[in-house]
Amino acid sequence: MMSKKVFFALLISLPQMMSWGQAGSATEPDTWKLLSQAQVDGSGVFLDELAVASGTTQVLPHVRLARPPHAGQTVIFSRNDVELLAQSRQTGLLVTNWSGALDVRVSRRARILEDSDLLELLTTTLQREQVKNQGELELRLARPGPKPQVPDEPLTLKVTEMPSTGISPSFVVSFELWDGKERVGDWKAAVQAAVWRDIPVARTTLLRGQSVKDADVTMERSDVLMQRDAYLSLPTSDDTLELTEGIPAGKPILTRCLHARPLVRRGEMVEGVYQEGSLGISLLVEALEDGSLGQAVRVRNPKTRHELHGTVENEKTIRINL
Repeated sequence: MMSKKVFFALLISLPQMMSWGQAGSATEPDTWKLLSQAQVDGSGVFLDELAVASGTTQVLPHVRLARPPHAGQTVIFSRNDVELLAQSRQTGLLVTNWSGALDVRVSRRARILEDSDLLELLTTTLQREQVKNQGELELRLARPGPKPQVPDEPLTLKVTEMPSTGISPSFVVSFELWDGKERVGDWKAAVQAAVWRDIPVARTTLLRGQSVKDADVTMERSDVLMQRDAYLSLPTSDDTLELTEGIPAGKPILTRCLHARPLVRRGEMVEGVYQEGSLGISLLVEALEDGSLGQAVRVRNPKTRHELHGTVENEKTIRINL
């Protein structure tokens, strides 16, 4: 059995034990712990990026407090700044206790712009604005780039200066980098370029005067910056083109090697027609030069030996101009 002395000791200590239990079960006050440093993106400075809440009754909301700092810059917010901004953005948001840093230094998330990232941006922009559908652009840096620090966000590139000759095997391009509506900076890059596409190449030796439609050609992938005169429309079903010179096997078909097939050839006898109102005169004339459809040529009256000028209408007719 419990002695009277022990019983009274327990009775005296019971109120104090009860008060300890109540204190242990009471709800702890909410605390905002301010971080000493924070990094944000271009969308803004948000409350839950600057501080964290401890306690059971509150979680810091994703509330935008301010505009983000510019790339490379830092802004400082004190505890009071954060609290006032948060309360102005969301009514009823209260804090009763602070911990952590006295102020927070906020900067933009950044990364180093590697050469591969720069080449991707340059290639995409120049392909869209310069090369378009003329082939597939390939770029290489002629020398290592500056590798600047840029916001760690999707960037766009704006070309500010190009050579007057456009894309060439080697050139310097000036450009700006943008993060949304914010200009990050401007740079120059010396690049080497190639534009790849299929061009026609003679499979066998082709002869002068041969129709392009019947030519034995194959399509091979080539850098058209090095073959600027390559004829890009082959293969073709156009039977009006012919070769102006022979082309050895394995050589590309160049634009200067082609011309429209003449309807009238030099030395041929064709009908010369002169028409004025209801009066029409027809005579046999000799063509003094090759002529394609609609082309002006010289002809000669074989009887009088007089030279005349006319326009080719078809393979048998030249309309005389008097």
